[in-house]
Amino acid sequence: MLNTPHANSGDVATLDTETQAKYERLQAILREMEAVLVAYSGGVDSALLLKVAHDVLGERAIGAIAASPAYANEETEEAIATAQQMGIVVQRIDTHELDDERYVANDVNRCYFCKTELFTQLEPLAKAYHVRYIVYGLNQDDLGDFRPGQRAAREFGVRGPLREAEMGKKEIRAVAHMLGVPVWDKPAMACFSSRIPYGTKVDVAALQMVYRAEKLLHELGFHQLRVRHHDKIARIEVERSEMSRMLDEEISRKVTDGLRKIGYLYVTLDLLGYRSGSLNEGFFKKKAQ
Repeated sequence: MLNTPHANSGDVATLDTETQAKYERLQAILREMEAVLVAYSGGVDSALLLKVAHDVLGERAIGAIAASPAYANEETEEAIATAQQMGIVVQRIDTHELDDERYVANDVNRCYFCKTELFTQLEPLAKAYHVRYIVYGLNQDDLGDFRPGQRAAREFGVRGPLREAEMGKKEIRAVAHMLGVPVWDKPAMACFSSRIPYGTKVDVAALQMVYRAEKLLHELGFHQLRVRHHDKIARIEVERSEMSRMLDEEISRKVTDGLRKIGYLYVTLDLLGYRSGSLNEGFFKKKAQ
């Protein structure tokens, strides 16, 4: 076990030998790149990537965050504040994926069109700063899920240093904690469009319903969650450990009343609990048949 000083507290955090080796590999990969533009979202993956890139490359590491209706504005502002807390300034850019009819149609390649728009906006910024590499927070665990955005990254030559260092989410959180990254334990997030089933068009009204519903649940103290938007039906996913609390009479009434005010007619609890990419499940089953 290797002891490494915690960046913020003076405490000593411990990484196991394998995680330490992968962290050092990540540093080496970034050092070899010489200058990078980090596609930053505020989640733990991109936050760690931005932190390590800045530690290794200094001003040759630039962060950029996209703002669009598919993300909560306060999440974007919080992400910018998190970067500032780490002593890093990030550029805010606007993306316009909702102007792309292919994205709005919401087929299984929606994320491809989203990432295409993102990287299209980042390319001129990278050129303006004379940066050769755009990098993003792809990690080893992402390889086991359906993620069309990876195809867009390959087409634009965007690299995923965390994956290249073979770092999964557990190792990323451990290193982020050790380095004092404020969001090291932040729940996984994704754009609100990921709550809308494939084939159902994405529009601002639906995105706002999802945003308001999830905000309500967070305010009631639920941690890791998703509200899947099935027209007038809200399918709630929470951690299995939080299901009993969701079924509490007072809480369930607040949730039901709150979501009905938002516009949902029926409010349901998914008995399988929270899981990333649950809307992919039907798609993969159909492909296998």
